[in-house]
This record gives sequence, structure tokens and C-alpha cells, in this order.
Amino acid sequence: WWRVEVSGLENVPRTGRVLLVANHSGGLFPHDAAMLTIALEAHRTARRDARPLLDDHVCDLPLLAELARRIGGVRARPENAERLLADDQAVIAFPEGVPGLGKPYAQRYRVRRFGRGTLVRAALRTGAPVLPVAVIGAEEAHPVLGRWDWLGQRLGLPYFPLTPTFPWLGTLGLVPLPSKWRIEIGSPLRWSGRADARAGNAAHLARRNEDVRQQVQRLVAEALERRGHAFL
Repeated sequence: WWRVEVSGLENVPRTGRVLLVANHSGGLFPHDAAMLTIALEAHRTARRDARPLLDDHVCDLPLLAELARRIGGVRARPENAERLLADDQAVIAFPEGVPGLGKPYAQRYRVRRFGRGTLVRAALRTGAPVLPVAVIGAEEAHPVLGRWDWLGQRLGLPYFPLTPTFPWLGTLGLVPLPSKWRIEIGSPLRWSGRADARAGNAAHLARRNEDVRQQVQRLVAEALERRGHAFL
């Protein structure tokens, strides 16, 4: 349906802890988390089980909670990230959070601010390599043309998205558009010095956090150009 192309799987260690940090989008569902998880599990080069960190509303709503369970998702909490990394697991993180998932189509593929650096702290404390990841295609699967926040709040959602098909076509509008996808996994970020000793330094964390965001944005721009047309 999406014709997903994946590159950079050779950068994912076959064993041991690793944190994959990706841009976030999708509008209605965390399709990006599902596709990246499947890519790591299915490809012979990597063959890793990965645990995506997901937003609360994904883990709470019945339909989305089932999707989260199937892809091995856990709530996006710093303690969960650190626990999984300490257990030598592969963790997928989307530091843009809800603002990234529901960004309007006019701002597609502009990577937003990466929280407060708690995920970077978890990687530094556990000595986990950090891999930047670009996910291209989810922005077009459910293009967010507008948001009805008032209705979203009453439904227990962070927002109520308006797309070209939803809610105008009812449940049929939940079917994603057949966009063309490209996932690119970058090389591990190299940080010199005793990173673990600086994990509690707020200024250091902020710099490293921004380093990761910029690397993800660069990778997104390159992958977007290589992907070409969104639907052909």
C-alpha cells in the first residue's frame, strides 16, 4: 500500500542497547512507529525487536491502544526509556510528541522542538548509541488540514484532526492515503568525553538534544529529496 523503502539498517546493532530517534507525523495514528518497528523486525540485516515510545492518547484509546500493544509500544516516559535501554533493548523515540504527530500539512517535515532532553539523558546514562532516523510518507498518509481542538478535548484527545477524508467520509476516512514511504536510518552520533558524567548538566543536555534534532532534520531533508513524488 505504501511501498516502503528502507536504508541504513546496517547502522542498527544486531544486539545491545540502542536509541533510534525519529521525526513524528501521521495526524490520526502513529503509522511511523509501526512502519519503523516492522522494518527492524522484518529485514534480515537488522532483525531487531524494537519498543516504540508512544504518546499517552495512543496508549489510552481502545482502537489505538490495540495498535500500540501489537507493535510493542510503551508510554513515552524517561524512566521507561532508561529501563528498556538498560535491558539492552532497541528503543524508538519521537521527541516531537503530540505537536509533531498533529502538525499541519503546511508545516510537513519541519522537525519541531525535542522536549527537554530526557531521552538524551537516558541514552547518556546507559551508554546507548543514538541513531537519527527520517520517516517520509506519514505526512501524506493523513494530511492534517486543520484541527478542531474544542471537540478533541471533549473526546479525550489532544486534538481532533481534519484531513481531506476525515471526518467527511466517516470511518472510511480513517483509511490512509497510498503515499510512497522512505525510511532512512543514520549513523550513530559520536560524542566525545565522559558523556555519562554530564548527563545531569542541563546545558549539556540541551546542546546534545539540539544536535540530535538537527541531525534528524538533515536526514529528513535528504530522504525527502530521494523519495521524490509523494504518490508516484
